[in-house]
Amino acid sequence: MTSEFVRSLLAIAVVSLIVGLTMPVPAQSAGANPPAAGNLPAAPSASAANPSDAPAKASTPPVIAATGTGKIGTINMEYAVGGTNEGRRDFEALDKKLEPKGNELKAQKDELDNLQKQLQTQGDKLNDDARATLVKQIETKKKSFERSYQDFQEDGQNQQKEIFQRILSKMAPVIVKYAQDNGFAMIVDTSNPWPQSPILWYGEAGDITKAVVDLYNEKSGVPAPAAPGAAAKPAAQKPPATKPATPPAQPPK
Repeated sequence: MTSEFVRSLLAIAVVSLIVGLTMPVPAQSAGANPPAAGNLPAAPSASAANPSDAPAKASTPPVIAATGTGKIGTINMEYAVGGTNEGRRDFEALDKKLEPKGNELKAQKDELDNLQKQLQTQGDKLNDDARATLVKQIETKKKSFERSYQDFQEDGQNQQKEIFQRILSKMAPVIVKYAQDNGFAMIVDTSNPWPQSPILWYGEAGDITKAVVDLYNEKSGVPAPAAPGAAAKPAAQKPPATKPATPPAQPPK
């Protein structure tokens, strides 16, 4: 996974699932808090016009309650889902699936940029008819590109959201069981930094992200994806060290 992250607001409620799994202790959740999304389609770039590689982020419960002694743990749900062998495999496959359309969009944008550059450098040298024709051509291609760009983003976001929700629904009971087995009374999601989330500070000692990823990988039986040009390697020792932050590039104006 090698490209940038993109923000998006996704709405998939999983609080009821978590609450059902954590009885008899009720979840003290203030509601779903949509963290930043990853792996959403970005605008075509010079290097590659495919979506980024962190998972699209569904809304996750900020708090998971479990029976325990009062110990509070943390988990970065974004890294947890994206760090599983299943998540890495499925998001990388989606990247490859969307890459041809991304390359097509890049070609459209390059053509549009060239026409706009031509208008800027030669517009005053063209007669009225030639200039009007060029302007009309630019407007038509710009509208076509913007429609295609929007469809590409929506399609990629929907597919990434489906992958994230599917893995999250299977990961929820793994988190709850780990919390109960290890004496945690509460697990909070640290996907978003303060002030986007109510968590001001937390220490690494209580972070269970890697442990949950390892348990999920063991339970799923999905092997770690092979690196390009290399044999498959064991799962990473910790979640991907990246954080969604970069907004999508906008279509040309």
